[in-house]
Parts: sequence; structure tokens; C-alpha cells
Amino acid sequence: MFGENDFSRLELSLPAARRNYRYFRGLLKSSTKLLVLVKANAYGHGAVEFASLMQAEGADYLAVALPVEGIELRKAGVSLPILVLTAGTDFFPEIIEYKLEPGIPNLYTLRALYDELEARDITGFPIHIKLDTGMHRLGFVPEELPELMEFLKTHRRVRVSSIYSHLAAAEDPSQDEFTMGQFDLFEKGAAQLTGALGYRPMWHILNSAGIERFPRFQHDMVRLGIGIYGISALPSVHLSPVASLKVKVLQVKTLDQGTIGYGRHGHVAPEGTRIATIPVGYADGINRHLGCGAASFAVNGHRAPTIGNICMDMCMLDVSGIPCEAGDTVTVFGDDPTVSELAGILGTIPYEILTSVPRRIERIIIRK
Repeated sequence: MFGENDFSRLELSLPAARRNYRYFRGLLKSSTKLLVLVKANAYGHGAVEFASLMQAEGADYLAVALPVEGIELRKAGVSLPILVLTAGTDFFPEIIEYKLEPGIPNLYTLRALYDELEARDITGFPIHIKLDTGMHRLGFVPEELPELMEFLKTHRRVRVSSIYSHLAAAEDPSQDEFTMGQFDLFEKGAAQLTGALGYRPMWHILNSAGIERFPRFQHDMVRLGIGIYGISALPSVHLSPVASLKVKVLQVKTLDQGTIGYGRHGHVAPEGTRIATIPVGYADGINRHLGCGAASFAVNGHRAPTIGNICMDMCMLDVSGIPCEAGDTVTVFGDDPTVSELAGILGTIPYEILTSVPRRIERIIIRK
């Protein structure tokens, strides 16, 4: 329910998150650990809110992109182990202070961390070694492993918690030959490193699509990203959307003539047009290409197309023939329309739409 003064909100459905979590958990062996990605403000869902949900649900690990994201979670009381995927080299004091675990993609980063640990006389600090098996963004390539192994054998202030890599196209059956090559490279590299260490770190390579399509490669842990938020790689699987962007109508007016919005791109029909103005615009993640009728949002059980250009903080809907008054609720995305539908209109992926919802939109947890 909206409060009296609420204009817009992103509702996070706890039951939906639980259903998605249990679906993916059911694809795994009981011994396989499950890491949930909460980077980029939990894919736009609200990092603190969603990390707390996943901690309560029983996730084993969390992952963020940047140190500042992990620090935010620690300050909010999240106690799960947190892997920082893009640790860099500038925030090692904070990473150590807040008990974060950096991903290490190269010797430059590893040596910089080691210098910080040595200055603080810390031993056994947890790190995660990233292998480049074909994404070609970050990570050790096979030719670099001998030097890495020699460093790890002679420098004991770090302890490798896991060895991991990232799949480039696990969701695409036409790329399966490439994906299988990634699995092969990963297993060979992880085995080499493990043999040199003298102990066995966790291995993990599967993302959400990989969990669904290649569960035999789940190894010790998997990384659940977009799947937990309700997007499946399988056309036959319908997960529950966790996030629903809902707003209240600010004003409804009937126009007999004229134009609507910036650039005068919205045109009043000869018989008149009834428009509803809602308080979200491109500053709220409503892409301008959704304007001028390209998309429609749900109003009292009916679809109302956008009319005119999307503004920074508002947009207008054509509610001609639809029962609608100021204060009524509009669903921008959720069950209807879905974020995948909007992504299809824009020629993009659901990730982009979800992560575009800014922090000024309040996140509200729906528990039932």
C-alpha cells in the first residue's frame, strides 16, 4: 500500500525472491554453495534491502563490483562473506578494515595487496583468483599461471578462498562450443593452481544462465545474478519478478486540441484525449525511447500508452476510455508489463532497465 505522501516506489517482493532462490537452489547439489550478486545496488533493487533478504534466506556468499558497495553492506550490518569483483588497488585499507574479500585478476593487484598486508603484519587474508577463460576483461591467462603459482607458494600472507572465471555466452545455445571451451580452460587452470597451493580452494564459474543450462559444472559454488531477480535463460521457465515499479497519478485532464509534452510530439486526437501525468521520467530510468506510444503501462487493469516525450521527472499516458483519477496506481513494470517487455522495446537487456532505477525511488519490501 502507498503511504499518503508516496508518489513512486520500487516494491521488492519477498515471496518472489524466495521462489526464485529456491528454484535455483533446487538445481544444485546440497553441498554446492550459493553466492548472490548484489552489485549495482542489487541490480537496481536496493543493495542493503536485498542483501539482508538473501542473508536471511540462507545465501552463503555475496558479491559486489566495487569496495564502496561492500562497505555500504557492512555498515548496514550484513555479515555474510563479500567478494569484491573489481577491487582495484586504491581501497585495500578499507577492504581489510571491513573484512571484504578481493578478487585478484593480475599480479600487479596481488603485489599491491601483499604490500598492504605486510605493512599491517596480517597473514592468511582471503583472496579470490580470477582466471580469464574467454571473456577477456579481467583475469589471469594460462601463460601467467606459472608466475602466479610461484608467488603464492612463497608468499603466505594471503590464502586463496576461491578460483573463479566468468562465462561470456552461457545463455546462448549457439555459443555452446565456446562455453564448453571455457569450462575446459577453467578446470585445467584451477587444477594447476590447486596443485601448487597444497590445499583446495572453492571453484566457481557458473552464472545464472550456467546454473540453468550447465549444472554439471557447478563445482563448489555458483554465482546467482539476474536469475534471483526474476529473469531466466530458459524460455520455458517463468520466474517471479521481484521488483515492481509503481507510481501514483499526479493529475488527469481532458484535452480537446493541442499538443502534449516537450517538442510537441504528443498530439490530441480529433475526438479529444484524456491524459494522466505520472511522477517518473528518464531520471528514474524511464528511457526516452519508451515515449510517444512506444510503451504502455498498466492503469486499473488496462494498458495506457505513453503520449509525448518522456520528461526528466514525469511522463504522460493516454488514458482515454480508461477509468483513471489522480491518486490511482500505475505499474510501470512488474508482472504487467514485465521488464523483459520494456527491454524488448528498447532493444536492450533487462539488466539495463533494472539498474537504471535510481536511489531516489524508495525501495519497499513486500513481505506477503
